[in-house]
Amino acid sequence: MLVWIVVAVVVLYFVITYNSLVSVRNNVEKAWSNINVLLKQRHDELPKLIDTCKQYMQHEQATLEKVIQARTQVNEARDSHDVTALGQAEGALRVGLGGLFAVAESYPELKSNQNFLMLQTRITGLENQIADRREFYNDSVYINNVRVQQFPDLIVARLLGFAKESLLKFSSEELVDVDVSQRFNAKL
Repeated sequence: MLVWIVVAVVVLYFVITYNSLVSVRNNVEKAWSNINVLLKQRHDELPKLIDTCKQYMQHEQATLEKVIQARTQVNEARDSHDVTALGQAEGALRVGLGGLFAVAESYPELKSNQNFLMLQTRITGLENQIADRREFYNDSVYINNVRVQQFPDLIVARLLGFAKESLLKFSSEELVDVDVSQRFNAKL
């Protein structure tokens, strides 16, 4: 009888741990999906911003090209679920957008264009939401990684193929604030 009680407790622990790990893994996937939705929205808005800027910024093609290239890299990383590449591409896009908004300061007609102002506000809002979702994603990954490495849960995790996930990281260069005044003065 004691053997059956021990077996029942082990099976119960195994089931509870498995269900908990499934919940944690699905939370990571949900967090990634939340980021993905916002990246897609931003991806759809950037061509509108670039087209609006092109009308006014005839001599700033390099700035526009940086944003377009970074947008493509973000989309490729997002589609392939490559968290490392996404971090690098996000940094490049952030710098490119900072440069674009800084250069726009020297075009009074562009700064007063309603489409530009609306798109700038929309993209800035999306950037803030993406930052929030990145934090939620990294929190979810942290919880997942602790659970799959912590004894005794690691036994169930290893037996059933639960794995560590990658945190969304940015290099130290990508985390430095863009000096808008320096970029603005360099373009004049």
